[in-house]
Amino acid sequence: MRFQVSTPPAVPAGTLAGGPQPTLPAEGGLVLRPWADGDAPTVLAAYQDPEIRRWHTRRPASPEQVLQWFAHSRRAWQEETGASWAVTRGDEVVGRMTLGGVNLDDGEAACAYWVVPAARGTGVASGALRALSAWALADGRLHRLWLDHSTGNVASCRVAVKAGFRLEGTKRSAAVHDDGRHDMHLHARVRGDD
Repeated sequence: MRFQVSTPPAVPAGTLAGGPQPTLPAEGGLVLRPWADGDAPTVLAAYQDPEIRRWHTRRPASPEQVLQWFAHSRRAWQEETGASWAVTRGDEVVGRMTLGGVNLDDGEAACAYWVVPAARGTGVASGALRALSAWALADGRLHRLWLDHSTGNVASCRVAVKAGFRLEGTKRSAAVHDDGRHDMHLHARVRGDD
């Protein structure tokens, strides 16, 4: 149930779902595109990587679950609650970028990402995050994007900073990972940030 707020929504309903989920070009020849069902084996394989498993506790266990995720992402776009993109270089999927928890009333959303092992350290995550942010804060009309990551995930912290997400603080004991509770760094980028 949604309750009426006293202010107009920061992002009018229909701004996102009024058209198809966009394909976004990014630096370095990267393209963010909506997931295709044929990407399921690649996604399932990515979640076998120890580093992706270390930092992402929500992970599919079968090709059918990956297809359910893709269907959920398509519904989320239509409901204006989120979206997920395959990050590609040529025909190869090299990562994932998501926009979740979209709040049209306040004009904010959360970002998350991963990169396959062969593409790490090549600027894929930061380039894709910059492209998503540029679109979301302009055409998507959002005002604030945020992300959090374990304080132990130094690489993710570098990605956030390189993509213009300022560190706002530490959320103590905020997330459960396979090895227990982790403190989480909170980063954000606001429309108008350099």
